[in-house]
Amino acid sequence: MTLDFAPGDDLVFQIESGFGLFRILAVGEKEHGTIWHLLAYEELFPDVETAEMALSGGIALKGRATHFAVTNRGLEKTPAARISNHPLTDGERAMLRLWTDENHQIFDRSVQSVLGLR
Repeated sequence: MTLDFAPGDDLVFQIESGFGLFRILAVGEKEHGTIWHLLAYEELFPDVETAEMALSGGIALKGRATHFAVTNRGLEKTPAARISNHPLTDGERAMLRLWTDENHQIFDRSVQSVLGLR
């Protein structure tokens, strides 16, 4: 399965209690394949339209996990759809630099599983 996402993409995913959002910060390659660097938001929404309005309405979303990485397989296990794209902020780029400068875990599970959501 080819994932057609790029840095700056905002994606929506569904859980039992609503819809969540995460953002693609970067895509990289490691010895075991593609790695997706993500930022997940705390807020949950009752529907996709409300999630889209939150992103476009200038509402300050709170980061649930400000930076984590999953394998290509982990992202494939996460049914998600792109709803917007905008350039990374300076703060997001800084989080990415900090992460790459340190040794961090790369998860081989779905985004929902990494975040502890069902």
